[in-house]
Amino acid sequence: MNSANNSTRGGRFDNGKEVNSFEYISFKKDDDGNLPSNLFCDFAQQAAKDIAGNGNKFTGNKPTQLRRFFDEIIMWNEKLNQCDDKEKKFNEYLPFIRMLNAKAAYAKGRKLINDDFVTLLSHCINQVKTADDFYILKLFFEAFMGFYKLEKN
Repeated sequence: MNSANNSTRGGRFDNGKEVNSFEYISFKKDDDGNLPSNLFCDFAQQAAKDIAGNGNKFTGNKPTQLRRFFDEIIMWNEKLNQCDDKEKKFNEYLPFIRMLNAKAAYAKGRKLINDDFVTLLSHCINQVKTADDFYILKLFFEAFMGFYKLEKN
């Protein structure tokens, strides 16, 4: 990655290899209650490019593994949508949602996903504080997965 991109994305190094921080991805709404207009397009596509390895054939990410994480996000979102009091249920489900970080660490240890995907997932999950935030996470990963398929090919 060149230094111009590094300054934009805020990469860090792990074992001598650069790992993205994905700090450019924010679920925070502005004063008018709007999300960043490029969250589900430019940011999701850039994250997909970073995870796909910008054209490198081997990135350490098995597509089925990425899909499993997305499927679990969808499952938790569907469970929330079935509840009358989403915020109450969200607080009950939050420890299990955050357990996705541990599952990602396990998958990384088995070399099924790489550092960049672990960092992306962690960065996004750490922004989730409400059921509405979780829905934004779900939408972001929906866009990410669509772009990932394009970028991986």
